[in-house]
Amino acid sequence: MTGLDKFEKFNRKVSMAMEWVGLVAFILMMLITTVDVIGAKLFLLPVFGSLDMMMLAQLTAMTFSAAAALILGRHVQVEFFVLLLPRWVRTLVDCIVFFLGFVFFTIIVWRLFLYSYDLQIEGEVTPTARIPFYPFGYGAALACVPVCLVYLSLFTESFLKVLKR
Repeated sequence: MTGLDKFEKFNRKVSMAMEWVGLVAFILMMLITTVDVIGAKLFLLPVFGSLDMMMLAQLTAMTFSAAAALILGRHVQVEFFVLLLPRWVRTLVDCIVFFLGFVFFTIIVWRLFLYSYDLQIEGEVTPTARIPFYPFGYGAALACVPVCLVYLSLFTESFLKVLKR
């Protein structure tokens, strides 16, 4: 087992573990929606702060499942033109795309940490339930780190293929 294989295995384990957090947030969204609709329609008693909780649960569900979706190939890709190119050009395009993905998500992590710090300093909270925003910002930044690692792994793999040519 090479170092790259160990790195990919580590990425997979971390990403799948984080996906469980996203799954719990998704289930929470379904429960809040169900209880809110039933409470509002039958008992005229909606769940207090349900929109705030839905917003934060959506952020958690999306960010914590992003790396697993990337590993499993569930992100949208437009490749109709690339498929017409020769194999070595496709490999080169993959290399460039994975590098740009790595750079993009590295910037996202960096900016999310800075933004979360600002939210923490300013004491920003949700409008209704007054839930602090900053823990969710830090969580989103942390959840994007495995995406960076997956892109780094994909870039390294495609770069090695380019070098073999």
